[in-house]
This record gives sequence, structure tokens and C-alpha cells, in this order.
Amino acid sequence: MASRIPLERIRNIGISAHIDSGKTTLTERILFYTGRIHRIHEVRGKDGVGAKMDSMELEREKGITIQSAATYCVWKGSLEQFPDHNVNIIDTPGHVDFTIEVERALRVLDGAILVLDSGKGVQSQSITVDRQMKRYRVPRIAFVNKMDNPGANYEHVADMLKEKLGHHPVKLQVPMGAEDKFLGVIDAITGRAYFFDGDDGEKIRVEDPPAEYAAKAKEARQEVITQVAEVDDELAEKYLAEEPVSDEELRAAIRRATLALKMTPVMCGSAFRNKGVQLLLDGVIMYLPNPTEVVNEGHDQDKGEEKVVIESDATKPFIGLAFKLQQDKYGQLTYFRVYQGSVTSGDTIYNISNENRKVRVPRMFRMHSDDREEIQTAEAGDIVAFYGVEASSGETFTDGKVNVTLTSMHVPAAVISLAVAPKDRASEANFSKALNRFTKEDPTFRVHQDEESQQTIISGMGELHLDIYMERMRREYSCDVVAGKPQVAYRETISQRAEINYTHKKQTGGSGQYGKIGGYIEPLPPDAVETYEFVDEIVGGVIPKEFIPACDKGFREAVKKGSLIGFPIVGVRAVLNDGAFHAVDSSEQAFRTASLMGFREAYAEAKPTILEPIMKVEVEAPSEFQGSVVGQINQRRGVILETVTGENVTITAEVPLNTMFGYSTDLRSATQGKGNFTMEFAKYSTVPRQEQEEMVKKYREKLAKEAAARK
Repeated sequence: MASRIPLERIRNIGISAHIDSGKTTLTERILFYTGRIHRIHEVRGKDGVGAKMDSMELEREKGITIQSAATYCVWKGSLEQFPDHNVNIIDTPGHVDFTIEVERALRVLDGAILVLDSGKGVQSQSITVDRQMKRYRVPRIAFVNKMDNPGANYEHVADMLKEKLGHHPVKLQVPMGAEDKFLGVIDAITGRAYFFDGDDGEKIRVEDPPAEYAAKAKEARQEVITQVAEVDDELAEKYLAEEPVSDEELRAAIRRATLALKMTPVMCGSAFRNKGVQLLLDGVIMYLPNPTEVVNEGHDQDKGEEKVVIESDATKPFIGLAFKLQQDKYGQLTYFRVYQGSVTSGDTIYNISNENRKVRVPRMFRMHSDDREEIQTAEAGDIVAFYGVEASSGETFTDGKVNVTLTSMHVPAAVISLAVAPKDRASEANFSKALNRFTKEDPTFRVHQDEESQQTIISGMGELHLDIYMERMRREYSCDVVAGKPQVAYRETISQRAEINYTHKKQTGGSGQYGKIGGYIEPLPPDAVETYEFVDEIVGGVIPKEFIPACDKGFREAVKKGSLIGFPIVGVRAVLNDGAFHAVDSSEQAFRTASLMGFREAYAEAKPTILEPIMKVEVEAPSEFQGSVVGQINQRRGVILETVTGENVTITAEVPLNTMFGYSTDLRSATQGKGNFTMEFAKYSTVPRQEQEEMVKKYREKLAKEAAARK
């Protein structure tokens, strides 16, 4: 490998967006213009090759991205204007079922490109992705793609960034034309017009703007200065003093404001038509951070989890985060972001998140989707893959000189479960191998054994999520799977306060058991972050201090399973304020049992109710089918939040997950195959009274059957 590119010239970026906004097509063009690939392949290409970044056979068949793919390229500017910059890119899925892929990518990246469809603007998944970017404080550039499509409207999309996402968008370009008349873009800072010639838009022609755009280009520059001055003090001073602003000063101000998350630069183009991508790459270099400009925090385990800042410095002790696992024909690949220090093949590193387990780094690679290039050393700021290093997603590794863990990624709760079993006994070993690997790879894919039925239950983010894993078991492990009916992740809660007063007393031959508790349970406020809260209000030692944790344990055990339909109880505060103990007969076990039984008694009095997951559903279909689409949503107990009509109608609604099974088939038949939808978890809401009664009745019948079977 050539001499190492310095840290200031490294960019770690992600490309994220709503499904079908053109993320993978954009990545493909970036790889082409930076010389990483020599031919462009389309996502749903007729050449049968498929996009480079969609390396899984399933991705190529379905035309969607399932796993985030990592690659890197070197960019020296659209017109040879700056030295080589190394750009590490992660192309992430747009489908909400694979949200963990976006979550883990944003956790390790320094900047991002938010791709928006010029005709549709900010869609439901764009909102989710933006929320994830805010969670990890990732500066981003918005790229308005598909400017050649019918209904393209650059200004409208920029306005939506402000209205729907609360950004401070600043348009750095002026599109010349739109839809089939989209010719190229004018840089609002320099006032120059860019045209993209050649078969693949690789020849950039720079001219003065056409006469009809001259006035608009001048206005655009003034508008950029005004808007950036609102969020950057240095530029504001020059602006108020009415001093001239040079292009360099303006770019420096845009960079400062973008890194401070005070503004979002907005650029445009058409990846499919090869227009505007090189200028976007210039924007990445000019306005997105290098690894040293991002504050990364860790927790020092030797100092009681005290927060420490991790510096992107190759001379300090090594700290890295395993953020993604992937199995291939040679073994397990573990993707790492190196945050501090350096690591070399043959080094011994320690898994701080897993009891300081010692592992040796056998081999190390830079990844280019499913191709790899072996390297000997990786330094702070690099994204690399190790072979043969056992880890789980989100674990921290160091060289043993420091005992620091990095904050892990946010893992959303599962909303759907499915009972699965291998079709024949011979596949059982492969079945458990597959489940073991998938749970390590994907923290949102969970597996557990149902204690009563002894079935294997898989849980995930949606139907497609679980379908893909079952299909992967069949392809990668030759294991056909039989699945039961999908099970929605219901919850139980309470709707009023109820008193706890319970005495657990057992006198037998030897020492007895005695524990008395008093207190109450009450609903938590709707905006509470936690689902359970324990409050100790014991005074005067009526319950000795050493038994208080046992009471908490008893309550925690009680909330695992409600009495209505056997689902976990959420949104409850348990308060302990009274009790009594016996000098000989009281024990931890006695107080734990008293709390468990006391909670159950109070629960029955607290007007328990059942909650169901409500999904935010966004449906898009030609306008003539609006009536049928609305009708279907109403039939499914949906509440329509917003309807946007044009050539196509986009309907946003909140619908119970339980009614959404089989919806894709119904929608296709109602819209002649032209409708599509996305859905994501929105909130938990109370199930209608009649349905609750039906569910409780079924659960009681099930319990009675099981009791009879045991006799």
C-alpha cells in the first residue's frame, strides 16, 4: 500500500435514506468516479451482475440492501483541486426492518449523506434515519437525488427538511432545469455552472451559467451567506459589517456550522443519470468531519465508569469497537472501527466488554463490499475487518493498557415473534448453528425457548426481517424451516393505583419463612423512559436494608409476566413504604416471595389492561386507488394522520401491528400491483375492550388445557 493518508484527509461516511431513494446507485457512482470500479452496474440491472455493494444473492434478487456494506475509495476532487482523501463508505439499508444496520453504521461513522427523493422529499424512513443521526450527533449533507424524475422539486424538498426534521437547510446549488430537462447544477458559492458529459457523466464541463440562470445564481450566493451568517458568528460579523466574503471564508463557515450541527448543506443531482455526484464528493471532503474533529466518549472501568474522551491519535493505546459480524466461506469477519492507537496483524488484544478475553489478530483487511485487501496495520480513524476474532456486535477491544469501554449502540425492541422449527431432525445441528450466528450478527434478531411449549421463538423488527433470516437458513445452512403464526409483542400495564399489603408466612419443622411488605403500585407517566421503577420509602428499619434488594427482585419477577395474557408488564412504579420482619424466620427468599405475591394481588386491583404495538405506516399508490387504500386502512383499525395527493397519493397512518399481517398482498391486489408501503414501530396503545376480553378468555382456556395435560 502507498504511504498512509494523514488523519485530516480521512472521511468515514454513511449513506442513509428511505427505501428506494437511490442510496446504492449513488454509492455505485461514487466508486466509479473514484476509480474503485471500472463499470457501472445497476441495482436491478439487466446484466445480472447487480450493484457492487449488494453482494448477497438475496439482495440482488430482491433489489434491496439487507446488510450494510463497507468500502473505501480515494478522491482528489472533481477538478484535481485537493490532495488525495481517503473516503470510507458504508451503504446502509433503507428498509425499517434492517434498522440495526443503520444504527450500527451511524455509531461508528463521523459524517453522513442523507439521500432524499426529489419528488417525495422527506418520507417516513428519512425521519427515522434522521432521528438516528441526531442520536449519535452525526453531521450530514442532504443530497436531493432523482432530479430527472417527474415531480422533481429541489426547493420543496429543502423546505421539508426544515418543516419535518427541524434542520436549518442551506441550498449550496441551483439546479438547471428539472425532470427530463435537468441539465446540471450551478455552484451557488462560485456561481459556475457544471455540466456532466460523456457516457457516464465522467467529463465535467464548467462554464458561466446560461443567461436565464445568471440572476438566480447571484441571488443564491447571497442567500447562502445570509443563512450561514444566522448560525456562524465569524461570518455574521462580516455580514453585518457588509464586508465582502471570499469563497474560502464562506466554505470555512459552512464547514464550522455543519460540524456544529447548526446547519445542513443541501446539494442535488441524479445518480442514475450521472449528474452531480462528483460535486457531492467534493462537499463530503469540504464540509464533513475527519476523525479528529469528532468527540468520541468512553467509560473508564477502573474509575467507576467515569467518562473519558478518546482521541484519534495513533500513538496512544489501542481502542476499537466491533460493530458488525459477517460470516463468509473463510470464517468470521469482524468489522472494527479503530478509535485510538493502532493495531497490527499478530497483536494480542483484549475484549473489555467480555471479561477481558484475550484474542490474537491473525489477519486484517480493508473491505470493498465482498472483496478484501490484506493490510498489516490499522490506525485511529480506520474501518477494517479482522479474520478469526470472536466477538459480538458492540464489544470494545483494547491492547490491555487501558480499561475503557465505548458506549454501545441503541438496540430497538422487537415487535414480532415467530415459533420456528427445522423441517427434519437431520437439520437440527445446522438450525442451532444458524440461530447462534444470526443472534451474534444482529442484536435485533433474538431467540428464546418458550418454557411452556418448548418451542424455539425468534423475534425481530418485522415480517420481512424474519423472512430474510429463514431464507438465509435455507440457503446458507441447507435447513428448511417450518414457522408458526406470527405473534405480536403485546404488553400489559395498569391504569390506576393499588395498595400492596402482603404477609408471607410459612412455619415448617425447622426455621420458617416470614416477610411482610406494604406499599403501592401506580402507573408511570406516559413519557417515562424506563418501563419499571422501584422506590424505597422504608423508614425506621421496619424492613432491614439487606432485604430491600430482594423486594425489588420480587417485583421485577412479577412484571415479567402479567396475569391477563401472560405478557410482560410495563409502565409501573412499585413503592415500598412499610413492612415487618422476624429476627429468625426472615430471609431474602421470604421477602422476594412476599413482593412477588403482593404485586400480583395489587395488580388485579389496579385495573390491568392490554397494550398492542402500533405501527406508523406510509402507503404510496397511484391517486385513482386512494379510496381502496383508505378503506383497507380503516378496516385494519388504522388512524389516518396525513394524506398528500399528487400524481401518487401518500397516506401516513397509525395501524395496530396485529392487523397488518398479509397487508402487502391485499395492497397489491387493490392497486394492481402499483402500491407499496413501509412501516415502523410508533408506540404502544390500549387494545379495544372487546378484543381484550376475547384475548383474556383465550389465554385462560390455554392455561386450563395445559393444567389438564399436566394431570
